Amino acid sequence: MDVGLVLKVAGVGMLVTVAYQILSKSGRDEQAMLVSLSGIIIVLLMLIEQIGVLFDTVRAVFGF
Repeated sequence: MDVGLVLKVAGVGMLVTVAYQILSKSGRDEQAMLVSLSGIIIVLLMLIEQIGVLFDTVRAVFGF
């Protein structure tokens, strides 16, 4: 796993947290929830390749 990927995920997490707090404090709870959901989707899209590598490794270890 690359350190750059960890830093990207942390950066997205910080941006989403700040945006969520700002929107939540201003009374826009629906938009805040959409921002948090969007952050989760963005991080999952960033990690999808690594998840594929993990599944390939598990298959190789167990001989599937």
